[in-house]
Amino acid sequence: MPTPSPATLPIRRLTHRDLTACADLSEDRGWPREEHKWGLLLTAGTGYGIDDPDGGLVSACVVTEYGPYGRPVLGAVGMVLVAERHARQGVGRRLMRHVVSAMGTTPLTLHATEFGRPLYEELGFKTTGRAEMVRGRFTGGDVRPDGMTRAATAEDLATIVKIDQEVFGADRTHILARLPAFADQVRVAEENGRIIGYAAAWPNMDTHVVGPLIARDTETAKALVTSLAARTDRPLRTDIDVRHEDLLAWLKARGLASVGFNAVMTYGIAELPGDWSRRFAPLTVAAG
Repeated sequence: MPTPSPATLPIRRLTHRDLTACADLSEDRGWPREEHKWGLLLTAGTGYGIDDPDGGLVSACVVTEYGPYGRPVLGAVGMVLVAERHARQGVGRRLMRHVVSAMGTTPLTLHATEFGRPLYEELGFKTTGRAEMVRGRFTGGDVRPDGMTRAATAEDLATIVKIDQEVFGADRTHILARLPAFADQVRVAEENGRIIGYAAAWPNMDTHVVGPLIARDTETAKALVTSLAARTDRPLRTDIDVRHEDLLAWLKARGLASVGFNAVMTYGIAELPGDWSRRFAPLTVAAG
């Protein structure tokens, strides 16, 4: 019996039970397996995939919805992958069209590589910004982080959620509630007893990814990064909105080097909601 074409195979919802298959798909495309990140996305978001009759997945992606439950105001698309053996057969286009249709009138956003951007443009996504990934061993800073930062506590969650909603432009409670278990560190910055920013560092392969990074201003962002770096022996990695030129220059002066750029794209809205001036880095580019 001939093998069915990927164009005719059904698209189904993925669950946490598909984590290994998703990690295998990442590895197939030369990406790190990133099981820790896949685990968060498959529980906090909605996965879509196509099963390969020969085993594993033909394709996968995850959509993380933000806003009131059942009435999302924004969906972040990430981890769009097609197995190498099925590449260049229109599978990714079919999966993305399914996602766009499933999300209806909900605006969408994603971070695109140069390779993936033409497909998203064909589907109607517009480039509205850029993020620069930097990575390296942090070599110190000129701020005193412990003078204004401390470890976050359970009592801080309500305040973090409130600040985050102002800055991100949508409610992310379901993600932030998972942050203490997902991240190795969550820290807040304070001024006169009032929280003015927060950041997390979570493990990804041999690095700690800094994100989310939400802060009142650049100096607060520097203090949060410094305080996270002081408590890890791993290299740091983060994706910074390129409009934050001062923070990027500061990070590069302290050991982090540019790895590459992603286009921030939107569908159904002209630009992302919220306050970009206080939004320095996403939790992950796969979830906005």
